Formats: sequence, C-alpha cells, structure tokens
Amino acid sequence: MLFNKPINDLTFQDVVDFCKRGIPEGKQLDYKYCLPKNKEKFAKTIASFANALGGTIIIGVQDDKDDKPAPPFTGMPYHEKIRSTIEDIIQVYIDPIVFVDINTCIGPNNRMFVVVNIPQSNLTPHLVGKSKRAYVRTGQSSRPEAIVHPERLPWLLDHRQKSERLRHILYDKAESHFENYLKLKNTELANLPVCTLSVSPFYPEEPLTDYRQIPEIIRECATDAWFGHTAPEDYPIQPLQDGAAVISNQKGVHKMTEFNAYGLLMDKRIAGEIKNFNGHEARVVSIEKLTQELILFLVTALKYLNHISFGGTVYFRLKMSNTCALRASLGKQKATVLEAYLRMDRILNLAQLQDGLCAEAKSIVQEAAWGLGIPAKEAEITALVNAYLAEIE
Repeated sequence: MLFNKPINDLTFQDVVDFCKRGIPEGKQLDYKYCLPKNKEKFAKTIASFANALGGTIIIGVQDDKDDKPAPPFTGMPYHEKIRSTIEDIIQVYIDPIVFVDINTCIGPNNRMFVVVNIPQSNLTPHLVGKSKRAYVRTGQSSRPEAIVHPERLPWLLDHRQKSERLRHILYDKAESHFENYLKLKNTELANLPVCTLSVSPFYPEEPLTDYRQIPEIIRECATDAWFGHTAPEDYPIQPLQDGAAVISNQKGVHKMTEFNAYGLLMDKRIAGEIKNFNGHEARVVSIEKLTQELILFLVTALKYLNHISFGGTVYFRLKMSNTCALRASLGKQKATVLEAYLRMDRILNLAQLQDGLCAEAKSIVQEAAWGLGIPAKEAEITALVNAYLAEIE
C-alpha cells in the first residue's frame, strides 16, 4: 500500500499530502485526471496491475512530463456514481473480474479524489475486451501496459509459478532459522510442540524494502498489549539474509519472529505451558494464549505490510506440530489432543484482512480449537477475540 493507513480511511488531505511527495508513476502507481472516456483502456490499466504486482490508481491528479503529480492538487469535479461506474467497467471488460477497493475522498468546493487499489491477483491472467488480451504493468512511461500475446500466456503463468517457488524458499529458510536458533540454545526440537504463524505475499517477486531498514521497521511495527509484545525491548534483533528476527533471550522461552524484505513475517515458538492437568503435570495448549498470539501477530503483520507498501494478496498459515497427547484448554473445557499435526491456510486480500481482521481471527481460532479437540461455541470465541483486540486498539 502506498499510504500509511487503510484505503477506506483516506481523506482528501491524505491524497494531497501524498501528491506533494512527488512520487512518479511506475509499476504500482498510476495517475489520471479524470475517468477516461475509453472504458476499455481504463480496464486495461486495472487488469495490467492485477496481472503484475498490483497497484493503485489515483483519479483527480494530473501528471507532468516526468510522470510526477502536477499541482495544483484540487481533485476532479464530484461524481456521485463514479464507484458504480468503475465496478461496471470491471464487470463488462475484464474476465475474470478483478476485485478492487475504491475510496472516494471528498474535499472542498465539491471536488474529489478517487483511489482505486488493485491487489496482485491469484486468478491471472485477466483478459480485457472482446479481443481477450492480457496486459501486464511495465512501469515504463512510454508503454505503461504491455500486451502479453496468447503464445506468451504460459510465460505469465510460469512467472506466477516462479513466485510461488520463491514463497516456499522464503518459508523454508525462515523455518531453518528457528531450528538453528534452538540448536544454539542446546534445545532439541524432538517431540516438543511448535506453533508457527506466517504471512507472506502470495506472489513475492522482489524485495519490498531495504533489508538494512528492517530493525528500525520492526520497532515501528511492533504491537504491545498487556498479554504480550511482538518485539520486547530486551529481546535482541538478529540480522539475517534479506531481513532480521526478534529472538527471545529469556530462560525457558523459545520464540523467534522473523521479518523478511520480500514481505514474509513468521512467528515460531515452542507452544504450551507446564500446568497441573487432572492432578498431573502436563504441557497444556491454551486456546486463550493461542488467541493472544494470533491477535498480536495479525496486527503486527498488517502494520508491517502497510509499512513496506504491499497491497496485494497474502498467504496466511497457522501450523502446530507434535501436538498428539498434548492437553488443550479453553476456560473450563479440557481435552487430550489426538491430532499429531494441525495446519490451516488462508488466501486473503490485504484490504479484506484489514477490514475483517476480527472475523478472520474468530474463524482461525474456532477451527484451531476444534482441531485441538475443543468444540468451542461461536459466542465464546467472539467474546475472546473482541476482548483481546480491544486491548490493542
């Protein structure tokens, strides 16, 4: 995302302030003074973003010879039905349709800006018009959108496959960092339960920030609450290739949260606490504690992805290993876990997660509780998630 707040929260002044920064058009940004009369051409711009890295169109801004926004930044005349007009263009000219976020920022003198955020799509290629042509955003001023000819469509799909392979490489590497950390702590993973929370761009392609800035970004994006902290001040930040990790230095606490320049955020920890369970000491996985960790992680992930200006589709995963025979608890409910392995994957639009974080968290917690042997009531999970989110907000 190009702005430091969710698209739906943007104001007219936010867009003015952004334009004053003088950021030129490129692979993920396009300026238009008004909604183009050539509707298919406008659809081509949207589809080209979706087929590439995603991007943002700001309507109501003229650009100069260097493709930078040109003052005065007064917006375009107010257009009551512009949102529905854009949605109609997408439905008529793009197949399959692209799901976008639109915000109309109303200003003084009956003027407005329209911000259209187009996520990187996992339904590519999106074809435009009767000719069913595919376009990709190039970022070149002379040719901002390039046709992908039918014979090159396999290239576009292969491009996506390469991004998927990169995502798996980044994920596996982060996993290995935690294993190495445990070895340095002389801790054998063996049968210890490990909980992993991760979020990454669905199609990572290139670094989204300078890896040298990540320690500073971690401090800015860390989330604090009475029940936990993403990056406690006394935890060291360890530089890693393409990123950095916050590492626990507390005795008996094994936790690592890695931030990667490509947009991957992974939190790994040995799960469970030693508690008295039916008169015996056992390692207990608390649904309350799992919910706390999930909330902290999701809020931090949103801050991080917003900070590094990513606005596309994200891949979320919750994984718990070595869970068989663990004790699970939620309030007075207790159960012995039969599953040896728990995994949940979600493909989410970042804006969708931004606006629906509470609903997604409830869904994840309820499914996790069920997998751990506790059929939690929806009202109980809702109350739990709302309470922890309120502490952060």
